[in-house]
Amino acid sequence: MENPVSPSRLDAQFAFLTEADRLKSVLRATTLCDGSRRENSGEHSWHLALYALVLADQAGPGVQIDRVIRMLILHDLVEIDVGDVPIHSADGQAHGSAETQAAEARAADRIFGLLPDDQRDAFRALWDEFEAAETPDAVFAKSLDRVQPVMQNLASGGGSWASYNVTWDQLEQRVGGKIARGAPRLWNWVQARVRPWFG
Repeated sequence: MENPVSPSRLDAQFAFLTEADRLKSVLRATTLCDGSRRENSGEHSWHLALYALVLADQAGPGVQIDRVIRMLILHDLVEIDVGDVPIHSADGQAHGSAETQAAEARAADRIFGLLPDDQRDAFRALWDEFEAAETPDAVFAKSLDRVQPVMQNLASGGGSWASYNVTWDQLEQRVGGKIARGAPRLWNWVQARVRPWFG
């Protein structure tokens, strides 16, 4: 590892931090809770980190909330290059498609590649872990990533559900299963409040 105060290390770290600022310009389909405007991906990542901190008691055994928070801060940086691919859009298949995954992997290479090697490797490993959603930490992180937009839409009177004509079956299939996998009690609470919105 480079000297922690070497100019080249700091150059790389600040280059990454400056690039990360661009996430604030990536608009998502989901609005703020008050419906006043669309949320940006930087706000989404911050809000998810707060979700993890507040809802830590909903995590399963062995989940390390500090790792979950790190994953959530990093997980959407690839949207700087790829943009937000809404899960409920007309082109919803693009959300998890091989093409989107490949584009996001290229973005991860570029963006994390700005960092010093040790941080590049550590951050990329966390991003890969989140994407794979196989470890307890990543499964819980993914459940929070799915529940936050649900709560935003509920608070804003339908938000992107209304925009994309989302049905209850679509919500259960695209979102509910992921929430239930990582936080089953949370999904039970959420769906009782969301289900009436769909009539």
